[in-house]
Amino acid sequence: MPIMIRLFIPFALGYWLSYVFRVINAVVAPNIMQELGIDSASLGFISSAYFLTFAACQIPLGILLDRYQTRHVAPVLLLFAAAGSLTFALANSSTLLWIGRGLIGMGVSACLMAAFKSYATWLKTEQLPLINGLQLACGGLGALTATAPAEWALQHSDWRTLFILLALASLLIAALLYSCIPLTPRNHTDIRLPTLLRQTLAVIRTPAFYQLAPASMLSQSVFIATQSLWAGIWLQRVNQLSASDAAQMLLVSALGMMAGFLGLGGIASRLNRFGIGTQSISFCGMAGFLLVLLWIQLHPGRADTLAWAAFGFFGTSGTLMFAGLAQQFPAAISARVSTSLNLGIFLGAFIVQWGMGAIIARWPSANGVDYSAEAYRTALGCATALQALSLAWYLICRWRPSQLSNADST
Repeated sequence: MPIMIRLFIPFALGYWLSYVFRVINAVVAPNIMQELGIDSASLGFISSAYFLTFAACQIPLGILLDRYQTRHVAPVLLLFAAAGSLTFALANSSTLLWIGRGLIGMGVSACLMAAFKSYATWLKTEQLPLINGLQLACGGLGALTATAPAEWALQHSDWRTLFILLALASLLIAALLYSCIPLTPRNHTDIRLPTLLRQTLAVIRTPAFYQLAPASMLSQSVFIATQSLWAGIWLQRVNQLSASDAAQMLLVSALGMMAGFLGLGGIASRLNRFGIGTQSISFCGMAGFLLVLLWIQLHPGRADTLAWAAFGFFGTSGTLMFAGLAQQFPAAISARVSTSLNLGIFLGAFIVQWGMGAIIARWPSANGVDYSAEAYRTALGCATALQALSLAWYLICRWRPSQLSNADST
């Protein structure tokens, strides 16, 4: 079997699973709220546990992937996802739901970064854009699976059965990763853990990182937090769609996300030939995402299929910053650069998703489940403000160096 196929199949399935776990709460949340009597603040906290543990794993994960075998790290972590999915399926309290969701986030934390690390190790440089784009597109397939297909499954079963099946899928994919991923030739350079941690902190303190990364972090945080939970409830409460129609709209958004993963990389490659940098292309895409957020909020009645397709498409534009940042650091610490950015993204997603739930819960509700449309508008409006601030930070950081260089030349 060609090495590209041997690597791609298990990693694609792993990232597909990661996105199913990430997005499925947008469909099953109303069922969980009704069955267990959970309010919006608790729901936001439970769902965001995935992002908290996912973020907490990123710095250790970068060190593990740079130092140990991907074949060992990724499958072991997926065992935690299986345990978490089973815990979530059997939970009868908010605490157990939170623990299960947290274990899931920990378990799938390596699904993308481990793939990028293995592709960079085993494949030729010219193969990476294609394989990375296909890998990200499989995340879009996972998001698609967690929309209308998940809603269809709920009509024939319940959310607990879905999570039991996902636990079994986690075990199968872990076994596939272990059997398919080749062992990497060992690097005999023994770098001590304190040195690795200092190198990681040095990455975060580098101007190239803290000037470029926040825009991507907050843009992706808002996109992920909204898409994975609040978008589905928004469509039902604000747009007054049925559960099945809301799931269909989320499916459209997932298709837009797949198109973004596949299309934006190709667009960036073509524009790079004309001297237009990847960071500038990413910024334009994130600005487009901001406009789509405003469209959805200011004109919800006219935010139809096109708006939600654009939400998915432009919501992926922050991922282009991964390529822009990776080019500015040595290959030996590439995993730690990517995982440091991922840390910020998923820590931000945890805060945004939980914060939106807390804002919604400030409005009165007769049953602790149904809130007014104004509550959801306010919560999404606050998230949109964060998106705008992140773009302002990027512009300020790009403007100041040019001002300083002009001053030096006079």
